[in-house]
Amino acid sequence: MLVASALAWRDGLFEAQAALGCLVFAAFIQIGTNFANDYYDFVKGADTAERVGPRRAVASGLIAPAIMKRAMTGVFAAAFLAGLTLLGYGGWPLLLIGVASIVCGIAYTGGPYPLGYNGLGDLFVFVFFGLVAVGATYFVQTGLVTGEVLVIGAGIGALATNILVVNNYRDVETDAKAGKRTLVVRFGRQFTRVQFALGHGVAGGTLLAIGLHNHWRPVVIVVATGATMGVGFWQTRRLAQAKTSDELIRLLGATGLYLAFYAVVFSMGLLWGE
Repeated sequence: MLVASALAWRDGLFEAQAALGCLVFAAFIQIGTNFANDYYDFVKGADTAERVGPRRAVASGLIAPAIMKRAMTGVFAAAFLAGLTLLGYGGWPLLLIGVASIVCGIAYTGGPYPLGYNGLGDLFVFVFFGLVAVGATYFVQTGLVTGEVLVIGAGIGALATNILVVNNYRDVETDAKAGKRTLVVRFGRQFTRVQFALGHGVAGGTLLAIGLHNHWRPVVIVVATGATMGVGFWQTRRLAQAKTSDELIRLLGATGLYLAFYAVVFSMGLLWGE
């Protein structure tokens, strides 16, 4: 949301009300998807006493499964209603995007062919948290989808996917027992470490490419790409050297914070880099 709005501002097309509507919709989708994961992972047996990491509400007995399912339904309904407020800005394509976001939020762990259980979670996180999130937010404000916004979305999507990579890396043993065939379960930890490094490479390369294309001042390009690639290298080493679940839980939090840091740096470059 932040990077797409910064790009719209740079282009003189920023719409505060539309950006806020996107933020509300995205927040409901995020919450609804988390509720769906909490519910369906419990139902499918992926959340057991062996699971490490932050407590899940249903698996720990804090919330009954039926209540969580109703909460999930209510939040997704709120997301749909929030999305309807944006139709005046972008028309029927936004309706398709909104419905697809809700369906995939449920299908990630629910339904007859759950995406996260069949190695497709990484792809859909990249698409929806990167290309769609950035592209749709820009489209709502400008009526356009450009190659530049999709490239930026790829950088954001790569880091959003890395959050999932660390999560699945941590849960590889329990996921395998539950039949959850994530990429790390399918291809092993070495493959996943390479995937994580490539995600950081895509994010850093995206920032560099956009900076050069838009003729940012050299000092801005050097500082921005140097900082992001430096953090990416450090996090990749932490993943490779992690020995315990606690280390991976800390890295998971750091990976999420890094995405926020990357978005701020990218936005500052778009607004003041030239």
